[in-house]
Amino acid sequence: MDLDLANALIAAALEHRRTNGMKPLTIAVIDAGGHLVALQRENGTSNLRAEIAQGKAKGAVAMGLGSRALHNRAEQQPYFIQAMNALAGGSLVPVPGGVLVKRDGVLVGAVGITGDTSDNDEACAVAAIEGQGLTAETG
Repeated sequence: MDLDLANALIAAALEHRRTNGMKPLTIAVIDAGGHLVALQRENGTSNLRAEIAQGKAKGAVAMGLGSRALHNRAEQQPYFIQAMNALAGGSLVPVPGGVLVKRDGVLVGAVGITGDTSDNDEACAVAAIEGQGLTAETG
């Protein structure tokens, strides 16, 4: 994941949001090591959104699952996800909107989006990733 790709993913996600009349978003793109590459916050989003977007993306990379899968696991095994969140310093956000990015089956990073419903956040991430010819994994 380089800066050019991260910025292209953000631009594509924002375009999908605008085209579909969704609420303003905050978007974080991280690399396969969990490091922030790019983050943008649209006007009108609340001040905790940057942390939420990063928590969705970082949780996906750290656990090797899209945040939708983490959400499902939290419903089935809440103590496990609570323990993982403690290990992650409280930064794991197990709700849809954190999507793994793969190229030819290899993890290159993740996109975390917040601002609309979790399903819409995820839809923006998937559209952006697939629009760049990459594979999106939600869980």
